Amino acid sequence: MKLAFNRPRFFCAGADSFYPLLKGMWVGIGLREAGRLTLLANRQSKDLWVSRVIDYVVNRQNEDGGYTFCQGTESNAQDTYYGLAILDLLSVPFPKVEKTLEWLQSFVPDNLYSHYYVAKTIKLCGKEPEKKLLRKFILSLPIVNGEFGTVDVYAEVASEFLPIFMAVELAGLAVVEINREWIVGWLLGFKNGDGGFGAHGHSNLNSTYHAVASLFSLGYPVESLRDTLGYVRACEKPYGGFTVVPNGAIPYMEHIYYGTSTLNLLGERLRYSKQTAELVLRCQNANGGFARSDLGISTFEDTFYAVSVLQTISRQW
Repeated sequence: MKLAFNRPRFFCAGADSFYPLLKGMWVGIGLREAGRLTLLANRQSKDLWVSRVIDYVVNRQNEDGGYTFCQGTESNAQDTYYGLAILDLLSVPFPKVEKTLEWLQSFVPDNLYSHYYVAKTIKLCGKEPEKKLLRKFILSLPIVNGEFGTVDVYAEVASEFLPIFMAVELAGLAVVEINREWIVGWLLGFKNGDGGFGAHGHSNLNSTYHAVASLFSLGYPVESLRDTLGYVRACEKPYGGFTVVPNGAIPYMEHIYYGTSTLNLLGERLRYSKQTAELVLRCQNANGGFARSDLGISTFEDTFYAVSVLQTISRQW
């Protein structure tokens, strides 16, 4: 059975569990080095920081061509996407890419998440996903036909707007015409008085990012959302990173990514670049991957978030 994605944040026993013994090696990397190491779009860096990230990903490719962040487990579509997306950010050629494509093309997607990760990964590999199959699936989604239903938030989903974020991206990949005005109006209906987005009147950074990113993809002028910028700024911390809500105390990697990415979409820059870069770098483990916090296990998703944030900071200097 091929897996679409892993359950997030579960413990993976093995070599990763001894990372605290060596973690002190990485704490001393400062802002200037963060910038130097993240100037990766134009050249192949030889620095140890980057080499460890590359090794972390490449060493977790299975014989079938797919990837998994937890060595010894089956390949899954989510980790295969994030693994290749990390290598793509670092301008690193994909190893055994034909094998990966074989694995992807034999995968039978059965839900929105698996369609999303498979299509995006095939595109990363330089090929086009099966458009006919993808169009048929997208047009079967109630939300692209203006049927929105009840919005609920589940513990294993990043935000209630993640499905629409994925559907809009897939529609772009498959060149499917969707009712943009309906979807824009629906999303704006979840903008709360504090400027953030979220169901039932409760804003959070996860939902705000996915709503703003979806609106951007739909052609809405998101830079006009000045009160939303105020909400994101309220989640930004002087000691680095972002918290999921303004009164939160602990920044986690996904929130740092969502906050940084939302500012980008709004045409703004981080206020605390140095502190954020140092915070992100403290989350790198001895195996080269990044964790959700400085006391977590490495995952491909968190490593993708970390590299993306550090590259953004580098571009803003």
